[in-house]
Amino acid sequence: MPTQLILALDVPDRETARPLLRQLDGSLSWVKIGLQMFTAHGPDWVREVSDMGFKIFLDLKLHDIPNTVAKAVESLSVLPIHMLTLHTLGGRDMMAAAVQAQQTTKPDLQLLGVTVLTSMDAAALTAIGCGNDPATQVSRLAQLGIDAGMSGFVCSPLEVGQLHADLPTNTQLVTPGVRPVGADKGDQSRVTTPADAARAGSTHIVVGRPIYKAPDPAAAARSILSELSLA
Repeated sequence: MPTQLILALDVPDRETARPLLRQLDGSLSWVKIGLQMFTAHGPDWVREVSDMGFKIFLDLKLHDIPNTVAKAVESLSVLPIHMLTLHTLGGRDMMAAAVQAQQTTKPDLQLLGVTVLTSMDAAALTAIGCGNDPATQVSRLAQLGIDAGMSGFVCSPLEVGQLHADLPTNTQLVTPGVRPVGADKGDQSRVTTPADAARAGSTHIVVGRPIYKAPDPAAAARSILSELSLA
């Protein structure tokens, strides 16, 4: 299956998002709802976007004690979501509890373990006490996730090739930090192009500003999808 494109809907409010999503109807299938929009508008916004015909990637990056994360997964399982993130830094027990809750309440929900944020580089890892370089840290956290029963991860496209080689073949690898040639990197540190991410083994790429700030968002999305299909 070709690499899938996910729109990062990191806009300030529903009034901005609604016309954008109407423009993109038929141009892409996936929408990521993150902390900004979920905090502002809650579960009703998730339902509204789903009712518009989009698959939902809910990016909340859950990180707490195992029981709390498991209960959060149970609570979120009533929503029409297809992917949900949690931090692998929460540890094996936390991830295992989340997997058990997911399998019990929503077996078709894809849990994704966030490894190292794409805004972080080696210096940022050192500053928080992680002596590993990003690639080593990503690999270690992903393997910990596999041991806990996880089957999908979020990582930089710079690390996806190694994970694609090291992890089970059905592992879902979702990569933010993807920018078309010439696009501004913004607050991302470890980035690559859509085609390079696809060739490395990304199952999904996440793109925000290069789509929703484009003069024609639908055309920008179609251009990225075309690049992915050729890759």
